Amino acid sequence: MSVLMNYAMFPTDKGASVSPYVAKIVKMVSALGFEHRLTAMGTIVETETLEQALEVVNKSYKLLEPDCERVYVTINLDIRKGEMGRIEKKIKSVNQKLST
Repeated sequence: MSVLMNYAMFPTDKGASVSPYVAKIVKMVSALGFEHRLTAMGTIVETETLEQALEVVNKSYKLLEPDCERVYVTINLDIRKGEMGRIEKKIKSVNQKLST
């Protein structure tokens, strides 16, 4: 199974730039060993199970909770039976079609 999760999580009470908080989350995801990509609007993470994806969200919140009064989160999930590696495969597929 492959679960692609695109999510954004950040505090709303820390001013215009929340990059230090986003960086904490991305470091944590990296330390967990999941394939991920940071984008301008969120982070894409690939896990093998829905439970793992939701645990990433939970751990992300736990990082922010001590310092933040309010946290905003958006989550999109693409759950598919089959092999891992879909972050790269999806991008490669579109790039191939763009070159034709």
